[in-house]
Amino acid sequence: MAQFVFEADLHGLLKLDTPIPNAPPARWQPKANARRLFNSCKTVFMHVNAGKSGSKIQSTPTKAGGDRYIPNRSAMQMEMASFLLTKENDTAKESPTKKEQQKTWAVNLNGFDIEEVKILRLSGKAQNAPEGYQNNLKVLYSQKVTPGSSRKNGRYIPSMPDRILDAPEIRNDYYLNLIDWSSQNFLAVALDNSVYLWNHTSGEIIQLLQMEHPDDYVSSVSWIKEGNYLAVGTSNAEVQLWDIHHQKRLRNMTSHSSRVGSLSWNSYILSSGARTGHIHHHDVRVAEHHVATLAGHTQEVCGLKWSLDGRYLASGGNDNLVNIWPCTQGDSGGFAPVQTFTQHQGAVKAVAWCPWQSNVLATGGGTSDRHIRIWNVCSGTCLSAVDAHSQVCAILWSTNYKEFISGHGFAQNQLVVWKYPTMAKVTELRGHTARVLNLTMSPDGATVASAAADETLRLWRCFEMDPIKKKEKEKANSAKTSIIHQGIR
Repeated sequence: MAQFVFEADLHGLLKLDTPIPNAPPARWQPKANARRLFNSCKTVFMHVNAGKSGSKIQSTPTKAGGDRYIPNRSAMQMEMASFLLTKENDTAKESPTKKEQQKTWAVNLNGFDIEEVKILRLSGKAQNAPEGYQNNLKVLYSQKVTPGSSRKNGRYIPSMPDRILDAPEIRNDYYLNLIDWSSQNFLAVALDNSVYLWNHTSGEIIQLLQMEHPDDYVSSVSWIKEGNYLAVGTSNAEVQLWDIHHQKRLRNMTSHSSRVGSLSWNSYILSSGARTGHIHHHDVRVAEHHVATLAGHTQEVCGLKWSLDGRYLASGGNDNLVNIWPCTQGDSGGFAPVQTFTQHQGAVKAVAWCPWQSNVLATGGGTSDRHIRIWNVCSGTCLSAVDAHSQVCAILWSTNYKEFISGHGFAQNQLVVWKYPTMAKVTELRGHTARVLNLTMSPDGATVASAAADETLRLWRCFEMDPIKKKEKEKANSAKTSIIHQGIR
């Protein structure tokens, strides 16, 4: 057997290297005396170092432990580590099936997954904890950033109303639309047989009208876009048009045979929905105001809203139907709905168009349905639906955020702010002690007014805009206004 000496290099690593002549043959016996082997190595170590330096003889430290770490290379799997380091530099992409095959081969050949033996993992996600593992230190696995740095600061939404107004004798009728907020910051409220205007800027209250007959009542109100005219629907089938600056009635339009519970403007066309299920278009510029009749409902029309671009009219009825009407007549000379949605199982009063997607409509069903549904009126598909767990009385889209708010009846009588398109709840606003009847929004989009059967109006500042963004929006709006004025001149 070849004779070898254990030469110690300056780094303290032992290796078989140089043969020594005339050395006794080494005997490799499993049960050799450990002390004899140690003394032999110690003697050779001293001899070799003395020959190299020719000076002071060094000895092995007698103190256990020493000042150097000598790794156990047999347990480090150096060949496997070298293979993995060169493998990571390979940019070739492998299919998931091939990776699974390689993993199976590695486990069968080596008894372990080679991905588990990397010395350093320089890239990639942290390994997940084993299934069912509970760490006492609550270590978060596969976390790219710390929770504190990734948390977004949500805006503050007050849980209490900004103001509460009395609304005595407001009619507790689900099918009526009794409040509306104008672009000139006037809030119109129908209280039984009267209509009152509340100036949000000054706080002034004006009684605009009172019905002549005590048994008649106001069933709907709606402002024109410019905010200077108010349409009023009544229980005796009339549609009145009022000038608020002069506080006088301009005209009284009669074409329906039953109460008018819903109104909506599209430029100079005023649409009205009645208990008979018919919808009438009125051209307020001409004497013969009744220009079209839409017959698509068999019961009362309680929800009516024109899209912001004026292309479609959405109507909801007590027959559980939602109809989408075009703004122009068809080839036959009449009006027919381009879409009819039948998924609701209750009366549909809540209809609202998305302000940033003109073809998206939100609808809400009554007590026997309790669902909010989002529609694409062009394709006729239901984009999403959520169970509100209570009667949906009204829906409003926010113009400041990608959100909308809904008003509800029994059992919580709450308002709910929803994130769109995830349909996740942002917050709930509670305070009303009876069902919410109607919702309307301030011109700046920051405040929502809710009218409820508890005879109160509550103003919620749930869509308050960031001051910097608000200033930018006002600047953009003023620029648009100046361009329009230049065009008119």
